[in-house]
Amino acid sequence: MPRPVPLPDALLHLPIAHRALHDRSAGRPENSPAAIRAAVEAGYAIEIDVQGTRDGQAVVFHDEWMERLTAATGFVKNYTAAELGQIPLRDSRETIPSLRQVLDMVAGRAPLLIEIKDQTDRMAETDGQLESAVAQALAGYTGPVAVMSFNPHAVANMARLAPQIARGITTAAYDYEGWAPLSPDRCNALREIADYDRVAASFISHEAADLSRPRVAALKSQGAAILTWTIKSPEEEAQARKVAQNITFEGYLAIRPT
Repeated sequence: MPRPVPLPDALLHLPIAHRALHDRSAGRPENSPAAIRAAVEAGYAIEIDVQGTRDGQAVVFHDEWMERLTAATGFVKNYTAAELGQIPLRDSRETIPSLRQVLDMVAGRAPLLIEIKDQTDRMAETDGQLESAVAQALAGYTGPVAVMSFNPHAVANMARLAPQIARGITTAAYDYEGWAPLSPDRCNALREIADYDRVAASFISHEAADLSRPRVAALKSQGAAILTWTIKSPEEEAQARKVAQNITFEGYLAIRPT
């Protein structure tokens, strides 16, 4: 059985730029190379999202569909990585990068927190293709990095495929209406972070508004690292840090430790 791998120290101390240091009005869409470069230059850690492609690659993109962030239509999974690399992101000259391209770009200069997006719409068992692509891209990467997912099955797959990489579960309050089409029973199980030990996690990244949940305190007392998402002001940050050891932020510039 795999053992937990501690979260890299830098991911506990450097504020984590949510989807990189994005600012669409400045031509830096979320998860774009420009936003990633800006986060590196500003000295932040970086959170990015990965989706799977038709040809089994991992690309850095949040949504499962194309319309919000590009002028293209349909699902990310129906395109190849090469095709996605030619599609401009809205309000910029940036295109959709592969995970390998981002790793080459960052090259260990900033800590990376990689969220593996759920490929099932149900937080169910996956086919493992996206996890395999992530593990392959990370093979030989020496910079500080960790992976996480809302889907515990994806995290379990990473424990098998890349046991040397720190892994955690992205967690939330899981209100029923906001998480459709998940069933109430599935929401209840996910809300209590029941898979933490099974997947050999070492951290959670929990919804900021739900940090008072007793299960979060219990995990923290057992040695789990507690991150939180998504902080949007210094006031929210101050409140979140009463529980969380680090924050994922956007919309303002978090203060870096001296």
